[in-house]
Amino acid sequence: MTTRSFRIGQIVPSSNTTMETEIPAMLRAREAELSERFTFHSSRMRMKKVVKEELEAMDRDSDRCALELSDARVDVLGYACLVAIMSMGHGYHRVSEKRLHGRTVENGAPAPVVTSAGALVDGLKILGAKTISVICPYMKPLTQLVVDYIESEGIQVRDFVALEIPDNLEVGLHDPARLLDIYQRVDRTGIDAFVASACVQMPSLPVIDALEQHIGVPVVSAAVCTTHQMLDRLGLERRAPGAGMLLSGRF
Repeated sequence: MTTRSFRIGQIVPSSNTTMETEIPAMLRAREAELSERFTFHSSRMRMKKVVKEELEAMDRDSDRCALELSDARVDVLGYACLVAIMSMGHGYHRVSEKRLHGRTVENGAPAPVVTSAGALVDGLKILGAKTISVICPYMKPLTQLVVDYIESEGIQVRDFVALEIPDNLEVGLHDPARLLDIYQRVDRTGIDAFVASACVQMPSLPVIDALEQHIGVPVVSAAVCTTHQMLDRLGLERRAPGAGMLLSGRF
């Protein structure tokens, strides 16, 4: 049997260190159970501080990244900054995905584009979640933008915690084990799902399964949802072990 191999393109903030660890980790774990194989290819946009001005400048750089990755004929592109998309206005993930896909078409290498913002919203909807609670690493004003964006997509946010870490490198150094304590500060009354990290830079993968056991509802992160949507766009079974209910193969 021929093993199919797929090229995963990642559009990454220059200070992001987690998307290139957690998404490959999920897909490498998947390789132990399923036949498909993956390689990973990144292009970076400058961003150090998670503030609106830097996020807007970074987003303008995403077109260049899409062109560079399409030069490598990647099979799917993932845009790795949730808050950059959500800070640009309600529904912007659809605008970004269409525009960046257009860049790949113009370059003669059409590839589907997934944004972590759109993937989080779609992942929650796939789970049938109408009410959620969220942990964010951002400052409170940006966290409120994220909450408003999710609610504009028809999902109620019961409660949230803003960890208020402005430096993006520091976000990547946050110990995921701390989430096992932090989640207890969040009101989870009547929720259908819990977002352990509404940010692909804040690590959470090692505790997703444990959080599901503690909370009793599906637990996702921006990275988990991005991986799910990438597999969907590739036409592959949306399954990866150790990444929670969404990637269990049931969805």
